[in-house]
Amino acid sequence: MAANEGGRTRRRLSTEERREQLLSVGARLFSESPYDDVWIEQVAGIAGVSRGLLYHYFPTKRDFFAAVVQRESDRMLRMTAAVPGAPVREQLASGLDAYLGYVAAHAHGYRAFHRAEAAGDLTVRRVYHRALAAQERQILTALAGDPEFGPVFGRRPDARLAVRGWLAFTTAVCLEWLRGSELSREQVRDLCARALLGVLAP
Repeated sequence: MAANEGGRTRRRLSTEERREQLLSVGARLFSESPYDDVWIEQVAGIAGVSRGLLYHYFPTKRDFFAAVVQRESDRMLRMTAAVPGAPVREQLASGLDAYLGYVAAHAHGYRAFHRAEAAGDLTVRRVYHRALAAQERQILTALAGDPEFGPVFGRRPDARLAVRGWLAFTTAVCLEWLRGSELSREQVRDLCARALLGVLAP
């Protein structure tokens, strides 16, 4: 424990807590500014740590942004994980509810995640594309095993492209919603659900 200027003790963060703090600061900065405009010194200053300590956790800015993107990807996949045996229509509603809950609660992280596509760094973009591919596989697996959509899905060579397009649509809708759309969370959920069900209709 360390004392601050007011005489109160300040708990020393664990390694995992410090890493999480740095990633949260990074998510905010990368959500507000392009990759090239974010400096490691900014992150260290806001977090109240030395630049050397930040580099101890993340050797380069590329590693740091990639870690921010990976954290957000892991969160999204956990919150929208498929439930084996549950109908896709049912999972779609609950999955979108969880997804929109994540978007609202972690707006900076969500924006930062999708800024990775515009980053000039190939390594960061590769992490982003892997994350999108994981989301796509998660949806395709649920569709293939569904009694209603499975048979249709097997005869649809355009299913993968349809799901990929729907992910782009959902991202655009959510980013616009975060800018202050007049639509409620339920309206956004229903809009996105109708879009996927419509594009997959026989």
